[in-house]
Amino acid sequence: MSLRKTKPKVRKKALIITYYWPPAGGPGVQRWLKFVKYLPKFNVEPIVFIPENPNYALIDESLNEEISKDITILKLPIKEPYKLARFFSKKNSNTISKGIISDHKNQSAVEKIMLYVRGNFFIPDARKNWVKPSVRFLTEYIKKEQIETVITTGPPHSLHLIGLQLKEKLQVKWIADFRDPWTTIGYHKKLKLMKRAKNKHLFLEKTVLNKADQVIVTSSVTKDEFSRLTAQPIEVITNGYDYENVTVNSLDSKFSIAHIGSLLSKRNPEVLWKVLRELINKVDGFKEDLQLNFVGAVSNEVIQFIRNYNLSDYVNKLGYVSHIESIKFQKKSQVLLLVEIDSEETRCIIPGKLFEYMVSGRPILAIGPKGSDVEQILKDTNTGSYSYYDSYEQITRIILNHYEAYKNKSLQSYPIGLQKYSREKLTESLSKLI
Repeated sequence: MSLRKTKPKVRKKALIITYYWPPAGGPGVQRWLKFVKYLPKFNVEPIVFIPENPNYALIDESLNEEISKDITILKLPIKEPYKLARFFSKKNSNTISKGIISDHKNQSAVEKIMLYVRGNFFIPDARKNWVKPSVRFLTEYIKKEQIETVITTGPPHSLHLIGLQLKEKLQVKWIADFRDPWTTIGYHKKLKLMKRAKNKHLFLEKTVLNKADQVIVTSSVTKDEFSRLTAQPIEVITNGYDYENVTVNSLDSKFSIAHIGSLLSKRNPEVLWKVLRELINKVDGFKEDLQLNFVGAVSNEVIQFIRNYNLSDYVNKLGYVSHIESIKFQKKSQVLLLVEIDSEETRCIIPGKLFEYMVSGRPILAIGPKGSDVEQILKDTNTGSYSYYDSYEQITRIILNHYEAYKNKSLQSYPIGLQKYSREKLTESLSKLI
């Protein structure tokens, strides 16, 4: 009897077009850095295409250590308008590029002009001029390497236009990954868009959604939204957590409530500041034990609200730290704070840090809009509580319960069903689409 030899499975090549890549810091880089890390395990060879000279608002050199030396990385120069904008206002260009946009009444004349120019002359975004040279370069590369699958990830959504043109020219399989929505993202309406600009955004969004062979989104709410615009297949692949080799010797001695990431102008839970002020006044020991740790950028509006409630003395403002340092803060904090803007548009936002929060072992206090995907995830995984902006009594009760457990040295979370959110498991789902 002869044994049939099975042919070894040919590894499939996938070209991944992304703007954010190490040494970029912040949440935007994590998703595809982790996918690229695990794709070879599922018989996919990732080839990464990035700008050669990008303008990253946040830098985290430690993330370079996570890039495999076996990965092919292609680079092409990009012209960055944010670099030119810094000649006029370094402060405003940095904050806008981070997504921190002041309320209209607090905007300077320079910021208003910059927002108008950004919204109406750079459609869909400030990286639009990278599209044509990228298409020229990648057309030849795809033909030479016989690549069958192209993946674009946005924002910046101009990268989807690269995928659109490559699809039209070469008939490759094109997967469009949306880390955030396009026209319904919270900051979109702040860009002072004229009617022509609004219509062009809507046209481009619909075109991308209908021309891509496969759309990937990070939340069920976004899937429902996009399903009204296209009949193309849409898959939900959330962000997730990775196994980080980080240990902390002990928890904070104070009753620390830590927020990791940006606290934007509208991401400002006044109800929480009010609750904390009341507890300081009424609960024995709370005044001495409370500490607020802000790890990341904090808008001036949030800082002013904290001053208004006389909480400034309890704030430890740490600014941006490396990803590894942020994990340490998550693991040693008593309570982890997650805040989202209270609006219909933000129901679909699932911050990447949520999944890292969930495996930290620390209870999560989340405040956000009704009907959010985050609320359901917290409920399903038993990793924290979710409250609305008008839930004064509920938030008071949650914090008091946490404080009592802290005093008894028994404060922790009891998660269930987290495995499906591991980066490796999520990458397996992605590999099936490729």
